[in-house]
Amino acid sequence: MGTALVYHEDMTATRLLWDDPECEIERPERLTAALDRLRQRGLEQRCLRLSAREASEEELGLVHSPEYVSLVRETQVLGKEELQALSGQFDAIYFHPSTFHCARLAAGAGLQLVDAVLTGAVQNGLALVRPPGHHSQRAAANGFCVFNNVAIAAAHAKQKHGLHRILVVDWDVHHGQGIQYLFEDDPSVLYFSWHRYEHGRFWPFLRESDADAVGRGQGLGFTVNLPWNQVGMGNADYVAAFLHLLLPLAFEGGYHLESLAESVCMTVQTLLGDPAPPLSGPMVPCQSALESIRSARAAQAPHWKSLQLQDVTTVPMSPSSHSPEGRPPPLLPGGPVCKAAASAPSSLLDQPCLCPAPSVRTAVALTAPDITLVLPPDVIQQEGSALREETEAWARPHESLAREEALTALGKLLYLLDGMLDGQVNSGIAATPASAAAATLDVAVRRGLSHGAQRLLCVALGQLDRPPDLAHDGRSLWLNIRGKEAAALSMFHVSTPLPVMTGGFLSCILGLVLPLAYGFQPDLVLVALGPGHGLQGPHAALLAAMLRGLAGGRVLALLEEDSTPQLAGILARVLNGEAPPSLGPSSVASPEDVQALMYLRGQLEPQWKMLQCHPHLVA
Repeated sequence: MGTALVYHEDMTATRLLWDDPECEIERPERLTAALDRLRQRGLEQRCLRLSAREASEEELGLVHSPEYVSLVRETQVLGKEELQALSGQFDAIYFHPSTFHCARLAAGAGLQLVDAVLTGAVQNGLALVRPPGHHSQRAAANGFCVFNNVAIAAAHAKQKHGLHRILVVDWDVHHGQGIQYLFEDDPSVLYFSWHRYEHGRFWPFLRESDADAVGRGQGLGFTVNLPWNQVGMGNADYVAAFLHLLLPLAFEGGYHLESLAESVCMTVQTLLGDPAPPLSGPMVPCQSALESIRSARAAQAPHWKSLQLQDVTTVPMSPSSHSPEGRPPPLLPGGPVCKAAASAPSSLLDQPCLCPAPSVRTAVALTAPDITLVLPPDVIQQEGSALREETEAWARPHESLAREEALTALGKLLYLLDGMLDGQVNSGIAATPASAAAATLDVAVRRGLSHGAQRLLCVALGQLDRPPDLAHDGRSLWLNIRGKEAAALSMFHVSTPLPVMTGGFLSCILGLVLPLAYGFQPDLVLVALGPGHGLQGPHAALLAAMLRGLAGGRVLALLEEDSTPQLAGILARVLNGEAPPSLGPSSVASPEDVQALMYLRGQLEPQWKMLQCHPHLVA
């Protein structure tokens, strides 16, 4: 299918005709700068270009009153003084003779994109529009916004396509109060906004922009506001908000021209399936961000089971079910791990490790061709292998790698891994005999750390224990998802049972795995599905897709040779940028899964600030 880009040159026509310092920043260059940057990066050429159409007045009427639509239509024949006088009746607005045409194009672009996605013509897309829309209300223009483009698109998706659950994520420095007002009593639209608030001292200066505005009537819990009360929020603050507020709810139910252009480019690259670049700066949310996230979670908890299960103040544990001899495992007793982690969590985390742009997005290394394996056209099946002598040297410490089939698989894995470390391949899948899975993973970890990876994340599912002689130097984070015990053996070695319910799996990924992973900031990710991993294809795909946001998408998945071709195919598609399949009907986490998760969070929270977004836990 691909990615659509919806645009129309006429949307640059409207401009300010008089002096107004408040409104002069809303100008045609906001659109042209973004489009020029897309062209410079070669991104426009990779998209399906669609020319925006005008929304009809009937479509505008899905959210706006007839009287307001008529008022805006009449601006086409007004003179400069009349336009200025009318503009003065609204907050931060200017009208132009072309406003009605431009605003209908902006709304129509959203409708056109909704239709293209929901009819299967494209996978996703971006509507590049002007004027903006999220401040516009039923009968009022506001904040440069004339018609509420996103609200019209959501109402259209409900009316024409029969959608019953729509998520609107509003990422802007200002609160989109217009969308909130239009859907605050509608449970079919979940509106999420993060915005600068400063305790009500930032425009639009509204009490209802705070975290405790959660909707009304049947829409209680379907308005989610995350107000930032301090300026300068960084990557860590937004990642924390994603993991601890937006994604749990989503799964359960710009004026600076340079930065605007860059933001549009990154959005299109993501929609096209390109890997995200590594995030800069340490992944340590600031205290103000943590307070805002906690306030929003507290306001939403009465309405969302996923938050109710996690936001508890006491975690009763039966220690005998989580550690030998009835004692909780020691956490960071002061040994080498503690010393390496002294700088929260390590001085290694202060600077990102940037990866070169790869020539191959995804490669698959199999020991023997499988005619039933279906791969996307641009995923390559790797033929090469590491030198025999080198492969044997790496295999020598492991008896299970002595057999010919294991040695062959190891050679292919080393060749693939070297391609990733050299920047020639972005992500990959390798296979190994089940009997050699643990040894192969051990070699992959050591090879990665010795050949360029500064920080390596290993997510091991099944019977794959951390090698006891692997250095405790803070360069590797080992997460075991298997077995019967929840144990924080150190800051960098965590084990948790595999949740039995889909809700528990999501809680584990969002509430533990991803916060630790983003806090660690790896530049290489290994995902190993070993013997007895117990993970279904859609769950494995979701895990891989979410880990792809790390390390510039440099993810290597290690599978058993007898894994189904369907599993290898689905992982290849996800690592290549496709969306993971549905997990099926939603379910809540079991009490046992919640208990294990809260126990581990309580143990690890003091060392990992990315976990400190829930009420304080007592284990």
